[in-house]
Amino acid sequence: MPATSPAHPRRRRRTNRLLVTAAGVLTVGALAAAALPGAASAGEQHGKGEGHRPSRYQDVQLLSFNDLHGNLEPPAGSSGRVTELQPDGTTRTIDAGGAEYLATHLRQARKGNPYSITAAGGDMVGASPLISGLFHDEPTIEALNKLELDVTSVGNHEFDEGAKELSRLQNGGCHPTDGCYTDKKFKGADFPYLAANVLDERTRKPLLKPYWVWKKKDVKVGFIGVTLEGTPDIVSAEGVKGLAFKDEVETIDKYAEELRRKGVKSIVALIHEGGFPASQSYNYDCDAPGAGDGISGPIADIAKNVSPEVDALVTGHTHNAYVCTVPDPAGKPRMVTSAASFGRLYTDTTLTYDRRTGDIARTAVKSANHVVTRDVPKAPDMTRLIDKWNTLAAPIGNRPIGYISGDIVKDGTESPLGDLIADAQLEYARTLDPETDLALMNPGGIRAPLTYAASGGEGDGVVTFAEAFTVQPFANTVNLRTFTGEQLIQALKEQVSGPNEAAPKILQVSDGLTYTLDLTRTGADRVVTDSIRLNGEPVDPSADYRVATNSFLAGGGDGFPTLGEGTDDLVGEDDLTALEQYLTANSSAGSPLAPPAADRITIVQ
Repeated sequence: MPATSPAHPRRRRRTNRLLVTAAGVLTVGALAAAALPGAASAGEQHGKGEGHRPSRYQDVQLLSFNDLHGNLEPPAGSSGRVTELQPDGTTRTIDAGGAEYLATHLRQARKGNPYSITAAGGDMVGASPLISGLFHDEPTIEALNKLELDVTSVGNHEFDEGAKELSRLQNGGCHPTDGCYTDKKFKGADFPYLAANVLDERTRKPLLKPYWVWKKKDVKVGFIGVTLEGTPDIVSAEGVKGLAFKDEVETIDKYAEELRRKGVKSIVALIHEGGFPASQSYNYDCDAPGAGDGISGPIADIAKNVSPEVDALVTGHTHNAYVCTVPDPAGKPRMVTSAASFGRLYTDTTLTYDRRTGDIARTAVKSANHVVTRDVPKAPDMTRLIDKWNTLAAPIGNRPIGYISGDIVKDGTESPLGDLIADAQLEYARTLDPETDLALMNPGGIRAPLTYAASGGEGDGVVTFAEAFTVQPFANTVNLRTFTGEQLIQALKEQVSGPNEAAPKILQVSDGLTYTLDLTRTGADRVVTDSIRLNGEPVDPSADYRVATNSFLAGGGDGFPTLGEGTDDLVGEDDLTALEQYLTANSSAGSPLAPPAADRITIVQ
């Protein structure tokens, strides 16, 4: 059932915050504050002074982030940096992220803001590094409790282990298979997960609360949480079994109206769906040349259609950073924000609450993304939490499994790490069936780079099990199927057509498979059919080919229905085992593995 609550029952008072200086880096994107009639401007301190009535307007601070994915420790490589646009038009990168630093930044940001809410846009867990993933993300829920998160929407990754496991993360209890990891029972989340558009197919009711209301004195702000309607396409079938995912706009509008009927007129939507900004710099002007012109993709369409009753949209999923004002259906500017991913940024939004109307004075909304820099003191309580779980994970995570001579990155249309993983799956698949011809890997399943610099005490160039786990944390199996050449060609064309036409998903390919990707063309024609070759020979549409994929792709995931077909299915061990075996067999301290050249796909643009 929906809940209205001023606080969480287990929430400790925010009276012992860490008093440190943690100045964030401010973005340009913000609405110009307009003078409010009959009151001070939005930037002034509002509230109840001694012997005075409360002023009409009250600033409410909304701190938000998204797509943490269990990154409690500072993410490695490019996953742990953000790009900042400089006044002269150049860019620089800044090391960012880590729960110890995020806690410090958030606590500092809350200082002097008695009306402060912290919200998230989904994917707090799932696809997590070993320190969290090994323990079914209990460490991340504990960390979020310490961060004093008030509310979050679900994301697609909250369903990686199914609805029952999500319920356990919300309500507590030991894991049904692995049991309790410490002498204390897992208590669950102090904050509500919202899933307004996720229905139980049997009851047709929301799986979790559709909305939640924050209240302090006479100020009320409602939060509606949804995930992307396409979640079943990007999560394993078992994870969403028995669930239905409804349209985001229709769902938000429905519950916005319900909140209005209950007297809640200030409403924020937490939407695990995102957009594609015009720049990869977190602080570019998203409203140039006009409001919202710097953002495209699904969230732009959602923002243009969601009811004007909703005052702000906190988004996620695409791991991009933006602060934009997209006009609502009534033509009024409305803030749409995203704080990249992995805890590298947080968004600070000022919502000016009008006590007379109970609504947000939209002309006064201001917002900016701030970098979670690592030049501030670490939060001691978060350090203790990380140390506790690292101690439990160390015997497994610190084990060396391979050696590399340089960074193996996951960036690019075809990436060196993508090639390595595809090669690892091909080599492993040939131990199951020597006739295996090739392997295909989805880019979204590659969660972090392999970095040459030591992450702990293992030494430079050493790949530990924990590092490999962070790269491939999903526990997908390696599946073998036989496809015709015609099906193989069709699968490659599905990278740039159908649901993947607007945002292509380029599969990473094993050694021997080559083709041309012509980005000057449109749709499926971008994959040049007569360029597709295996070991130098054209792929024969009528011949059979034995293909290795992970179980996610074998289920037709990521918009590849053809890979859900095929015959003679053979299921092997998990993909992490394949990567581990490949690194161990093909590298040593004296002969480390070099980064692959990433030259199998010829790109024309």
